[in-house]
Amino acid sequence: MQRKVGDVYDSTCSARDALELIASKWAMLILPALAQGPMRTAQLRRKIGGISQKVLTQTLRALERNGLIVRTEMPARRRHVEYRLSRLGLSLSGALAVLDRWAERHFPELDLARERYDAQQRSGPKYPM
Repeated sequence: MQRKVGDVYDSTCSARDALELIASKWAMLILPALAQGPMRTAQLRRKIGGISQKVLTQTLRALERNGLIVRTEMPARRRHVEYRLSRLGLSLSGALAVLDRWAERHFPELDLARERYDAQQRSGPKYPM
């Protein structure tokens, strides 16, 4: 079987679908969180903060559908579900953790740039019409 070569600049390449999935804010938080070990839904929701149950469920399903996480129903008196990274998800989580650290390190510069830009926009057009 011949292996396909991806090209994210080709509008018909499904590698773009992968980028869309992993570029979502929630996926970029869920995958590195699961790199710390398996978690139940409530644990993930507490860890991430600010995510609704609906969005968490939708994102987990999309990640599972794409083979990045594994959902396991745990047999117990009170049934619960646990999520963990698949091998494919584990291969991605390190790259996303690097992006998380970059955002944590540079958010003050980004905040300042937005403030400057917004102040310039309020003071009028920069370029003559």
